[in-house]
Amino acid sequence: MGRSFEVRKESMAKTAGQKSKLYSKYGKQIYVMAKNGGADPAANPSLRGLIEKAKREQVPAHVIEKALDKANGSGGEDFAPARYEGFGPGGCSFIIDCLTDNNNRTITDVRNCFTKTSSKMGAPGSVAHSFEHLAVFSFKGTNGDEVLEAMLLADVDVNDVECEDGQVMLFTPATEFFKAKSALTEAMPGIELEMDEITFIPQTRTEVSADDLPMFEKFINMLNDCDDVQDVYHNAILPG
Repeated sequence: MGRSFEVRKESMAKTAGQKSKLYSKYGKQIYVMAKNGGADPAANPSLRGLIEKAKREQVPAHVIEKALDKANGSGGEDFAPARYEGFGPGGCSFIIDCLTDNNNRTITDVRNCFTKTSSKMGAPGSVAHSFEHLAVFSFKGTNGDEVLEAMLLADVDVNDVECEDGQVMLFTPATEFFKAKSALTEAMPGIELEMDEITFIPQTRTEVSADDLPMFEKFINMLNDCDDVQDVYHNAILPG
């Protein structure tokens, strides 16, 4: 407890890329979730939550509908999750989440990003231990005690509740995501969640020097250009 609100926000450093990349990312994720759990959002809470998140990030309705229609059809691609870890420019830690239908292509593309920026790709688990895998919820409010009470009544494990500048942030273990979200919506009817996602938050952070910044930005841009890369997490503090 007692972590700085702004530091926690900054530490959730995920890259999104351009709009086309964002649309492709959500289209693929919606397709996979609908294919695996059913394309009816009313009967698939995970899919419903993902669609809500896509809409908040202004993904067009036609992109969502196309992914759902594709999942309803027969055949189609067989995507699987893949996670890579390593150390980027300046020695900062990276976790790279992908969805792929060709593991050899994806690992080659990601390894190329490390190699061309003098970075080091690590073994599975080499940096994940230094991140917390958390469900994060953010919404307007001032009463953290009310939120904590709602979680306790619903038997939800809580990592942290922070209130600052009229904003509440709730952190729970990733495994408690749906339980925590249900408890929030039941305790606070009409709540509008500005953030509800599972993410990696670094336990320690690494400063990237001004000299390493150009290579760091090149590394991020190269990862964003990889079609299979969905999310990138890091623990870097960039020069102001």
